[in-house]
Amino acid sequence: MLLLAALLFMTCPAQAVTLDSLELKARVGYNIGGSTPVPLPETIRSIDSYSLTPSFMVGFDAMLPLAKQWGLMTGLRLENKGMKITAATKAYYMEVVKGDQQMAGLFTGQVEQKVKQWMLTIPLQATLKLGSKVILKGGPYVSFLLKKEFSGIASDGYLRKDGPTGAKILMGDKEGEWATYEFNDDMRSVQFGIGIGADWQVHRHIGLSADLNWGLTGIFPGDFKTVEQTLYPIYGTIGVFYKLK
Repeated sequence: MLLLAALLFMTCPAQAVTLDSLELKARVGYNIGGSTPVPLPETIRSIDSYSLTPSFMVGFDAMLPLAKQWGLMTGLRLENKGMKITAATKAYYMEVVKGDQQMAGLFTGQVEQKVKQWMLTIPLQATLKLGSKVILKGGPYVSFLLKKEFSGIASDGYLRKDGPTGAKILMGDKEGEWATYEFNDDMRSVQFGIGIGADWQVHRHIGLSADLNWGLTGIFPGDFKTVEQTLYPIYGTIGVFYKLK
């Protein structure tokens, strides 16, 4: 879709593409999703709970109409992508801290995980108008992280230190008995992905939007081996927009 719009941009008449034809929108939305391996590995037996977190998006878009119903859109968005889950694991590799001891091994038990990412996101999307009210859009995005958090608790189980036959370290379900982990500084500072979505103009200036953004890079660099699977940020966004021009 993006390639087709780029070809249209190069072939459409020069006088038809001007700054005066820009369409501007301000938008707000709510992000729902998480950072997850795809597919879930066997070491994660179940997701026992998922909690919504304050994950808002505000921003603006500029769309340049090209040939007929096609166009290109970019913009700037300040957004927060977060999640809080509880999962049951079996022989899941972890590095944790219990008391004043740091240890690594295979953990079986409950994991409570919290992820929070504040970022500036720049999308570049092709747009396709369907009639006068609906616009389909799709293309890549880049996000620059401003603040990041990846932390959690390992409880109600045990850790086999250094491997499947290592010493068994018990972990309870109360503070002081469980172990913790935190990898904030190890997270990526830049993420790339692809997004698709639709805008629906319900009034002269006001509309509704729905988007799906799928990270193509994990939230950790490829050489970070403490978390054994690649965690992809996958979020849907529901929102409203106001057409400024």
